[in-house]
Amino acid sequence: MYAIVTDNEITKFINHPKSLVIGDVRYPAKIFSLWSASELNAIGIYEVVFDNSNKKDEQWYINTNQSYDFDDNEVTASYGDATPKAHADTLWTQDEINNGEAPDGISPGDVKTRGLKYNLIQTLKSQVAGILSDTDWYITRNTEKSTAIPSAISTHRDAVRSKQAQMETSITNASDTPALETLYTYTTTDGVQSRPLGELPTLES
Repeated sequence: MYAIVTDNEITKFINHPKSLVIGDVRYPAKIFSLWSASELNAIGIYEVVFDNSNKKDEQWYINTNQSYDFDDNEVTASYGDATPKAHADTLWTQDEINNGEAPDGISPGDVKTRGLKYNLIQTLKSQVAGILSDTDWYITRNTEKSTAIPSAISTHRDAVRSKQAQMETSITNASDTPALETLYTYTTTDGVQSRPLGELPTLES
């Protein structure tokens, strides 16, 4: 991506090399591949330098739009400070209800927007349901035919539920969005990847 700078102001962006007119001169698209950076700069064309130092994981944060700046013979595209997504549910207030902002039938304290904690726990519940469904047939067979459930299966299902409870507690007790992010962030120690939240057990074959 390139920018055209005129009188120290960015006047246009070029997403793909193309023929263009600057002043009274038409330049072919091949200047972008054949000319050096200094040659392009001499006619006011600068390659945009992307600064992603403020950009954060969009699972946890809302990033700003990029802003563009020309300074010291360089065009940069950068982000402002990211805003953490709400970790807890947002609730309707009496003032919002009084102002007519809430739907009919809403009471103070009703959920307005679900936060990250709720959504993460719902995802976890779905994952657990998927894992348990693989062995549900043992339960059905036991109910219908009185066939004993193998101890390894019972142990596995109990372990899954136990770990689910631990994980839900960790999510619920997280103090803010960065704390939630930390729970899900993998690190590598001695070649082994892990995260503070841990993993749901798998059934050993």
